[in-house]
Amino acid sequence: MPVITVFTPDEVENKENPAPLSDFNRQFLAQGDSWFSLGALPLKSSNLFDGMSTDIVACAVNFASPGAVLKRMVDATRERRFLSYLNGPLRQPWSALLLSGGGNDLIDAAAVGPAHPRDKRLLATRDEWGQGIAEDRFLSNAGWSTFSVYLEAVVKQMLQERDRNVNRSIPVVLHTYDLAVPRPSGVGFGKGPWLQPSLVTFGVPETEWAAVAALMLRRLKALLFQIAATVPDGSVHVVNTQGTLTPASTRDTGPTADWVNEIHPTKAGYRKLSALWSPVLNQL
Repeated sequence: MPVITVFTPDEVENKENPAPLSDFNRQFLAQGDSWFSLGALPLKSSNLFDGMSTDIVACAVNFASPGAVLKRMVDATRERRFLSYLNGPLRQPWSALLLSGGGNDLIDAAAVGPAHPRDKRLLATRDEWGQGIAEDRFLSNAGWSTFSVYLEAVVKQMLQERDRNVNRSIPVVLHTYDLAVPRPSGVGFGKGPWLQPSLVTFGVPETEWAAVAALMLRRLKALLFQIAATVPDGSVHVVNTQGTLTPASTRDTGPTADWVNEIHPTKAGYRKLSALWSPVLNQL
């Protein structure tokens, strides 16, 4: 199957040599975080578009950027250019909207400290752990309820933006994030790690880091599937990639197995994940 050709907005708007979108049978619009963005981790990693293919020749115009959260992706001020392609002056009928989002929203919510009320944070304080033995004793269910409402609201906001013009009800494809293990491994320059500091702040024992992070990511996955199921026209699809990659160890400080750092897969890791997109895209 042909690999999806990815263009930047600058390449599309190049007046001398514009990207030939009309040469492709399918044209996707893409928005997201570092799992989609080009050049996010130069020389070390890749992104989900590496190896992503469909049975019909396709391209994608990609607006993704490292650190993006779902709420920012529909910000009319910060993402005016993206929205102009979706429903504004540069709009066209897109074959689908591809999204990589929710991971940074989870990381930001997990970073809300123990001084905040229970319903504002995802992690529980020591005096809230109780006598339970499962990893869910480290989570704040009240905070997860708040996060669920937030995540559904921002996805619905994205759908409202989609439906403003010619792209009403086009398919939207999200993905689950694989099970990243909290560990002291970032990209340098003060970027990362992302999950480990929050668990340290709340005093979660290192022996529980992997299990707690896995539980949070599984809850995120469940939320995405739940949100997709509530969309009446069935236009939201979720690619389930969780459990595909070989996990790292909490003591690994650099690239290991399928991970280049704490939350980003290696080039080979991304290729394993992107292969799971093809069946979903082909069925749209």
